[in-house]
Amino acid sequence: MVIVALSSSSSSLPGRSNLFSSLPPPNNPTSSSSSSATPRPPIPIPKYPPPKKSQPPPNPAFKHHNKSKYYKPIKNPTVITSEGDRSVIIGESGVSYLLPGAPFEFQFSYSETPKVKPLAIREPAFLPFEPPTMPRPWTGKAPLKKSKKNIPLFDSFNPPPPDMKGVKKVEMPGPFPLGKFPEEGMSRKEILGEPLKKWEVKMLVKPMMSDNRQVNLGRDGLTHNMLELIHSHWKRRRVCKIRCKGVPTVDMDNVCRHIEEKAGGKIIHRDGGVVYLFRGRNYNYRTRPQYPVMLWKPAAPVYPKLIQDAPEGLTKAEADELRMKGKRLLPICKIGKNGVYTSLVKDVRDAFEGSHLVKIDCKGLDPSDYKKLGAKLKDLVPCVLLSFDDEKVLIWRGRDWKSKYPQAPVFPPAAVGITRNLDNTDKVGDNQSKDISNMVKTSSKMLSLWKSAIEANKALLLEEFNLGPDALLEKVEEFEGISHATEHSYPAFTSSSDGVEDVDDYNGNNDDEDNDDYYNDDEDVDEFNDIVDTYAQPGTLPVDLLVNKLKFRNKY
Repeated sequence: MVIVALSSSSSSLPGRSNLFSSLPPPNNPTSSSSSSATPRPPIPIPKYPPPKKSQPPPNPAFKHHNKSKYYKPIKNPTVITSEGDRSVIIGESGVSYLLPGAPFEFQFSYSETPKVKPLAIREPAFLPFEPPTMPRPWTGKAPLKKSKKNIPLFDSFNPPPPDMKGVKKVEMPGPFPLGKFPEEGMSRKEILGEPLKKWEVKMLVKPMMSDNRQVNLGRDGLTHNMLELIHSHWKRRRVCKIRCKGVPTVDMDNVCRHIEEKAGGKIIHRDGGVVYLFRGRNYNYRTRPQYPVMLWKPAAPVYPKLIQDAPEGLTKAEADELRMKGKRLLPICKIGKNGVYTSLVKDVRDAFEGSHLVKIDCKGLDPSDYKKLGAKLKDLVPCVLLSFDDEKVLIWRGRDWKSKYPQAPVFPPAAVGITRNLDNTDKVGDNQSKDISNMVKTSSKMLSLWKSAIEANKALLLEEFNLGPDALLEKVEEFEGISHATEHSYPAFTSSSDGVEDVDDYNGNNDDEDNDDYYNDDEDVDEFNDIVDTYAQPGTLPVDLLVNKLKFRNKY
């Protein structure tokens, strides 16, 4: 390697330039103060605004939808706007939409609409459906070219063969008895066909219990777009599994009634918040009712306030006093988010047997959820709402409240076999008083303890003497709820779906003629809790033999 050193005189050579002329001069300690200039900052990178995306023209309905102060009072139920046969109606059931050829008035939610007349609307009246002149919703892009493939309509009566490649499993119509075939039907009764038998219900429901293919029903209840979703499940399966959670589960009878009325079909089994909806023996997806898709969620109208300063039957001072007492009251249960609250109404009614005020802890729930919960309890229990403070629902049982249990006498003589006239021995004959004294041998202190226990709802008087084990167990379970309600010592409420509700209980409350005769009278619908009858004679069980041996040993 050769290193060439150039001297300062090389810059004076002709035809040559100083290659290092652009370098800074060497640091000179004597002249450091004069050459201490700071270097220039680098050129900043220019910031350009992001390119504007081509957006479709905004829908006029969204102009007043979000965070607007639009308010239009409504005096009488009337038609707000109409475009030919398409109109928006405000009535007792809230905001509904009437379209030509529709089987009923469309709503956003069919099961969770308040049963109160609305006061005003929060947005201009627009139909949340696509215009009749538009074949599809506007997405901002041109429609795709028409496909050259001729796809036939799906026919449930003539499904594709199961061995066909690329085709999912499709269940045939039915089930049918031997020798019968599907028939075209238009009405709900014709589509359902003959009543299902016990073994058919078990065959349909059992494989669906462990299946995760389901329709989820949440806080909005049965919405309009869920109707088409249910039919898409019925396209390939005979039963649609619907899992309900949240506030709608407080009144499951209302949810089931709207599901059957709007979607059709028949609920053949119900387990807590899970509903199994049968499509019918003669269901055909090709002839199903087709509903337009709701493009957005309409704004809810304005309803009267749930909490009033002076509720029904109270003055403002009395209501304030009850609210102050409610702050020191323990809640009977804690409501979990997205839970199943099928037993909440019964728990509140049992709690009212021991206290005129009841509090429910709703910490963690959305404010709209526990307000809807309070509105449902007001109609179902019934009761009077006092406050929603601190995420807790405080309710009062009202002045017209009546206990569901008969008034208990002062003493509990039925527990030891005495009549009610234990104290009135002077009014009873001598023979009867002697019989009573022979039957009961207790002190006055014991009787006073019984009396105080009944007054504190810690003991119950049984008016019937000859009660069987099952009837006595029912009485004990009912009284257990009252005693818990008196002490306000309920455990925290958790969502569960362990309890099985019989279908007959729901069908018994339905007044439709189609539902009365759907199931055979001699067939029980629910087979999942079979009762085993025993014909063993008393004293013949192995346990009885062991008891006899122990008795024999004790004698000797």
